[in-house]
Amino acid sequence: MDVCLASTGSVVERALQEHYGQKDRYAPAEKLRTLVVENFPALGKVTALRFLEWVQGHPEGSVALPTGKTPEHFIKWTQHLLETWERPETRSLLETYGIEPGLKPRLDGLHFVQIDEFYPIHGWQTNSFFHYVNKYYLTPFGFDPNKALLINPDEIGLREGETLESVWGEDGVDLSLRTRAPRNAAEQRRQRLLAEVDDFCSDYESRIRALGGIGFFLGGIGPDGHIGFNVRGSDHYSTTRLCETNYETQAAAAGDLGGIEVSGKRLVITIGLGTITYNPEAAALIIAAGEAKAPIVKTAIESEAGNQVPASALQPLKNACFFITTGAAKSLTERRHREFAANAEDPAEHGRILIDAALQSHKTVARVTREETARLRSGPLLLEKLGTDFEVSREAVQLRLQEKIRRGLTNPTGERIFHTAPHHDDIMLGYLPYLLQFIHDPANSHSFNYLTSGFNAVTNDFMATRCRWARRALVTEPAATWLHLGDAAADQGVRQVQVQRYLDGLANQDETLCETQVGLRFLHLVQEIFGDSWGVADDLTPVRDQLDALETIFKTTYPGKKDAAPIQKLKGALREWEAEVLWGHLGFGLGHVRHERLGFYKGDIFTEEPEVNRDVKPLLERLRREKPTVVTVAFDPEGSGPDTHYKVMQAVAEALRRYRDETGDNQIRVWGYRNVWYRFHAEETDLIVPVSLGQIAELNTLFMNAFASQREASFPSYAYQGPFSELAAQILVEQYEHVKQLLGAEWLQNHPDPRVRAARGFQYLVEMDLDTFFGKTRALKRSIG
Repeated sequence: MDVCLASTGSVVERALQEHYGQKDRYAPAEKLRTLVVENFPALGKVTALRFLEWVQGHPEGSVALPTGKTPEHFIKWTQHLLETWERPETRSLLETYGIEPGLKPRLDGLHFVQIDEFYPIHGWQTNSFFHYVNKYYLTPFGFDPNKALLINPDEIGLREGETLESVWGEDGVDLSLRTRAPRNAAEQRRQRLLAEVDDFCSDYESRIRALGGIGFFLGGIGPDGHIGFNVRGSDHYSTTRLCETNYETQAAAAGDLGGIEVSGKRLVITIGLGTITYNPEAAALIIAAGEAKAPIVKTAIESEAGNQVPASALQPLKNACFFITTGAAKSLTERRHREFAANAEDPAEHGRILIDAALQSHKTVARVTREETARLRSGPLLLEKLGTDFEVSREAVQLRLQEKIRRGLTNPTGERIFHTAPHHDDIMLGYLPYLLQFIHDPANSHSFNYLTSGFNAVTNDFMATRCRWARRALVTEPAATWLHLGDAAADQGVRQVQVQRYLDGLANQDETLCETQVGLRFLHLVQEIFGDSWGVADDLTPVRDQLDALETIFKTTYPGKKDAAPIQKLKGALREWEAEVLWGHLGFGLGHVRHERLGFYKGDIFTEEPEVNRDVKPLLERLRREKPTVVTVAFDPEGSGPDTHYKVMQAVAEALRRYRDETGDNQIRVWGYRNVWYRFHAEETDLIVPVSLGQIAELNTLFMNAFASQREASFPSYAYQGPFSELAAQILVEQYEHVKQLLGAEWLQNHPDPRVRAARGFQYLVEMDLDTFFGKTRALKRSIG
């Protein structure tokens, strides 16, 4: 029998339960109330409705709202609802969710509370949270700035003539000065400012409590489960404070701050878990989207209270609730069980349970017992459904896994493969070992299509170094080796020579030759972007002046600042060079590599939605030319990884829809891949590809040779502290261990194909027909076409 907590007074939450046919808590597994919606945009809509419902009842209350990418749709929906409150369609939506449409909320009576801030950082920087809340909340929502509690590091403790840089220098804040004596005058200033920051935090906490605490809290959940910046291990009674973060949090913040070299030195000012829960009536909502969040969401919702699970501090709050998407809910025990109960005849669901039972029991699928299967939540129901066919189903799962490996060994031939990637390293991280098996079959043709320029993943330090290499190449190389000619064919010839000579440098271990070719490409790009009137054949002074100006920009611009469009283009073009180097390793010239630079990718914190004219039609034109039989795509239906992956997938899907409508070609197959952000379950894959130690080494070597901008791992995954190629290798090995467990080491070692015997990694891919692929994607709004 289901046990459910008494529902709160929220009409929106009750409407959600009714609309989706769910309870808000399934005990005993779930320790916090949870509501699940279908996708990321829907999550923003229902959260906005819940917020405005609360404001109607608390017009002078205090609210704390999140920063970063997570609240994108919440912000857009809240603004939309407030701006269109009187329209019939909005009134109808409000009534559907039980909100009184005659009482339009006013937010100017509310007290806004900033949740957290990096430290030290200037409040005027566009990547500070102080800037964020002013830009996206205070004015757009109609808050009264005079009633806002804000954290602006420029206004905390600095004396006349002091700046954050002059006090803290390049090394950042030394918290040991809280407990030790300063060694010199500089440390005395730091100790005094540190004390001022601590006093600010205490005062900030007092001001929040004077308001009665926070009435409405909305937050995301970090990769380690952090709420605010209360990382794993935070005291549930913690208050506002200046503190350090952990690696996962630093990695997640690297994109905002310009690299982990910067985020690793930043401390944070954050309200505490005790601050959030101080008001026992607080409506504390946590939002999460995508399968990548599923493991941490499960931990947060199903764990007993403890400091290792920050969200468990919310358990005493009757109005606390997780609002999450179906992907984020994927690992929740009871909800997964109910999903299975509704699809209990699906062999894939049987396979998932049996595989999980085998992995949990450290046995092969063929040997997992009924008793071991019954230990899983859905195990007894599966056994009931299977009856005497348990052994038959077990064997079927084993045979399906073996068939997937057989398919992974069968190399495609006679295919026209249209490879797509959101970023320049996605193809190699997603399926390069598989591709290497058949890439040189002359019966196949390949087109590598990079859909964004990826400039956000290039640091200013990296660019400053390229300025120096370009200046050196300017002295040693003739203009003909880099000159941008303005003729597409001639320019491609110059660029192709640069790639080939770079590869010669790698082969000869000639670092100077490699650096020279990068410098020459840099000169070519700088002239293309900045130098229409240089006249370089006569005078190189304008070239040197432009390089000097660029180096000054790269050395003086604060990390994480949005670049001007020409700088974005220059950074992105260097990532494009890296992709050309990658395929040059494998014998593919520039004619096989296409850089689309889709327009939705602009470096804004909220990436625009793809548009048909701007983003889909260029892809459609490429499909018309290539006439592919296979299209590859980073398969991210819910935005689990970077949102660029999700939006690129929508653009590819729309282009394929239109291509099929034009041509009637319904035979195209789609290969879905995942890389370092999240993974396929063994049951949901269609191809399991053996990967040898040599192939793993080649993956890493190619990555390190080609993707110099990523070599230092300035923007790493929170799951691994190092280059993406090493994480990709780790995932391949983990999947090998799973397959070895499921099928048995003997089966692999005795396999007739030496590729299986040599395998120490396995790569997972899915293969879909167009209808299946379209069913996993959202159609773009026709109104934007």
